[in-house]
Amino acid sequence: MKKLISKGVFLAIAFALNIPFIKAQEELGVLNLTLDEAIAIALEENPTIEIANQEVILKKVANKESWQNLLPEASISAGIDHTIKAAEMKLGGQSFKMGQDNSNTGSAGLSISLPVFAPAVYKAMSLSKTDITLSLEKARATRQDLVNQVTKAYYQLMLTQDTHDVMLASYKLAEDNFNIANAKYMQGAVSEFDKISAEVQMRSTRPGVVSSANAITLSKLQLKVLMGITADIDILIKDSLAAYETEVFANELAAGSETLVNNTTMKQLELNQKMLHENIKLLRTNFIPTLGVSFSYQYQSLYNTNWNFFNYDWANSSSLMFSLSIPIYRASNFTKMKSARIELLQLDLNKTNTERNLNTMIKSYRNNMTASSEQVVSNKENVFQAEKAVQIASKRYEVGKGTVLELNSSQVSLTEAQLVYNQSIYDYLVAKADLNQVLGDDNY
Repeated sequence: MKKLISKGVFLAIAFALNIPFIKAQEELGVLNLTLDEAIAIALEENPTIEIANQEVILKKVANKESWQNLLPEASISAGIDHTIKAAEMKLGGQSFKMGQDNSNTGSAGLSISLPVFAPAVYKAMSLSKTDITLSLEKARATRQDLVNQVTKAYYQLMLTQDTHDVMLASYKLAEDNFNIANAKYMQGAVSEFDKISAEVQMRSTRPGVVSSANAITLSKLQLKVLMGITADIDILIKDSLAAYETEVFANELAAGSETLVNNTTMKQLELNQKMLHENIKLLRTNFIPTLGVSFSYQYQSLYNTNWNFFNYDWANSSSLMFSLSIPIYRASNFTKMKSARIELLQLDLNKTNTERNLNTMIKSYRNNMTASSEQVVSNKENVFQAEKAVQIASKRYEVGKGTVLELNSSQVSLTEAQLVYNQSIYDYLVAKADLNQVLGDDNY
């Protein structure tokens, strides 16, 4: 928890230092971002974080309420009873008035009670402390989930931007090829078929440019929602997937054994398990005696025939009372204990099953990362070969040794190779982000 607090302080300071810079950019309607800045803003502005923090505050208030049950309770009461006709009791041929007709009885008193031995309160205090720890862990899970979503949304925006760049470059190359083919056609050096083929190739790449531009807009909107900023502010990231290529290989070399020690789901299950144990202890207090003490002080005046309270003849009395309650039998106490034990057994089974699923997810993410890193190497080589093929095809076509079909084919192969290369890096980064979340990594 100290690590979480120090990390939260660090993020708050970092965000505070960036406030003037961010506000200046917001005034211009443009916000330049890095991944760390996007995460910091999201942790500061996203409403789900504030909701989780308020839940922690609520549990702390509930904890205060539990130990306040050990404090004394005091109350003051006052009242007046007007007897219209007093009750009459007849016994052995004689009658007795139980009061006086048309009279007032006034009373005022102070009552103080204090639990001396209340085991249920002690166990409730312990239960509420565990509940606070659980709410803190849930808040941590909320932060980790938000970081995971922001990270993947940031990578998604990078992928769409890189895809747009590839499509623009492909369109530019197709346009250049069309200009060359059209010039040659005007000179009679090539047939109309070459011109038409080059034009079709150029026009066929245009929808990809438009589609990738729309994908960028949607990715930005998704990232803005997660960051908690308004849609009228534009965000720019000067980052590309190719910049993470070295990270892919570095992480593969540093890969080690992963455990679920910091996994938030497992921690929550353990805390829920602890709460059920505490609840069983709380239910056992239903079989334990309780002891309390109370003190009362009272003023009373009987049978007054007027309404002037100050002229009444008041008398005081006081008493101190100890009360001991010993539970003997209540059937529902045994039923509640049985239900709590069944819930504990269910939680144990759920914990075992969850641990197996999480270990499977770790292996799956690690395998995806390994496969993606291998694909990055292969796809990068494909890009080099495709670029070389485009250069050769262009030269051959310029000197009249090649055909426009060869040129178009090499261009398509280059575009596909670049897109697959970017996709392999993106797949690796997404798998890594999901793996970090499962491992409960707080280094964000």
